[in-house]
Amino acid sequence: MASGQSCPGCGSSNLVDDALYSQSQLVCADCGSVVSEGLLTTTRSEEVQGTDVRYYESTAVVKQPCRNQIHGLKRVRALCRILRFSQVIEQTAESLFRRAYEHPSFLNAHRPKKELLGGSCVLLSSRMHNWPIAMGTICSLLQVSDQDMGTVYLELVRILNVEPITTSISDLLESHCSQYQLSPPGVPEVFAESTTKLIERATGLVELASDTWLVTGRHPVPILVAAVYLAWLSLNPCRARLKMQLGKFCKMAKVAMPLMAAVRLKEIKEVLCKIGKEIPWLRGADVEPRTVPTFTKDILQHRGLLMRKALHSFESELSHADCELNPNPFSEGGLSLPGDTCAADEGGEDGIRSGKSLPPATPRASVQTREETQEGQERTALLRDGVLEEGTATFDSNTQKSPTSDCHWAQRHLFVPPCTKNPRKRKADEAVLAVTGDEEISDSEIEEYLRTPQEMEDIREMQKKLMSVSDTCLYYRV
Repeated sequence: MASGQSCPGCGSSNLVDDALYSQSQLVCADCGSVVSEGLLTTTRSEEVQGTDVRYYESTAVVKQPCRNQIHGLKRVRALCRILRFSQVIEQTAESLFRRAYEHPSFLNAHRPKKELLGGSCVLLSSRMHNWPIAMGTICSLLQVSDQDMGTVYLELVRILNVEPITTSISDLLESHCSQYQLSPPGVPEVFAESTTKLIERATGLVELASDTWLVTGRHPVPILVAAVYLAWLSLNPCRARLKMQLGKFCKMAKVAMPLMAAVRLKEIKEVLCKIGKEIPWLRGADVEPRTVPTFTKDILQHRGLLMRKALHSFESELSHADCELNPNPFSEGGLSLPGDTCAADEGGEDGIRSGKSLPPATPRASVQTREETQEGQERTALLRDGVLEEGTATFDSNTQKSPTSDCHWAQRHLFVPPCTKNPRKRKADEAVLAVTGDEEISDSEIEEYLRTPQEMEDIREMQKKLMSVSDTCLYYRV
């Protein structure tokens, strides 16, 4: 019953809604007159009944995923469950796959690329949730190459405009160490090792490798394998372990050995040897790569101090070598210029402050010319008379240049990227010969094009035979 209205005919307020087919009317229950017709409209946009409806709108249904998309989603779920991901990571991977599949770059692609798309979505989802997983692990599950996976992964990140979290090599170490089967039931007792201790020692080695430029731009798996093997040796450096090579260790632990793992192991051992010789109780003795696992624990425990001492020792040796090869000619007069490390090392700070003359430096191996000697004496006299200040006294560029400055900059630093120590030799560009056609031809080249009498006789006989065969064929045709 409508409230607030009354029938205009009888004044009764007893009004009811009467549904007449498709229209609802307000009718007075006492006199039966129609008070209002609510669905009568004056504009076409307000009308609902009687309008034209398109066919595809009347038959429209929710779009169902195609067969390849369903297959891809199943593959994504299978990868997530093999890698034991949480439900959140699995749902994120499925959502990324659905979003990327509708893009034209993947929708019209061939099936192998769509399979790579599923693996890329799993990798991207794991990195978004900061779950350490390497691209090589997914590539091994899908049996595809790293180059193809990397190309599709970068394209996926660009299309979805997602910024994944960069995973460090230390984050991958824990999941990598869990693959090594070094428990007592599977291996002898002397080779067994706890996973917790292995992770702790390998983490220190990986951090040391990162500080010495061994990780930058490298594939992480070979470095991890080398670090785990060296950590396993250092935890119990007995004779049985030291005799076992890297390949046998990977076979015993049931882990695939990467191709570059032996090279990375050699590089890490070289760094440990450079730092290990600074251990005080070794008294400067050289540490060999064969025995370096014995000192690995001490090196990692005092890593910061030993690295600073190694750098200081290397710089001192380098400066001492420069001084021996290129001594300062002004040291004979008892004056030392700023930056003169030779005078500072030989005379000390007390000699410089007191003004006492310093001992003369060793003479050069090469004899100076008269002009250089005369110029040096003039500069010394001006410096003594006060005409030149100590800060303005300079040397000739030819005499000041050190022989060690001609070498590559990597040889003047202790820790540098390995690619700078042994750079790849660039292929020399072959000079393009300018051929004009007017060049002279030697007699030996002309003889290659001249025929011998025997060759000329053979050619004549062959021509005669060919002519006779052609005449015979022409006769039978006619």
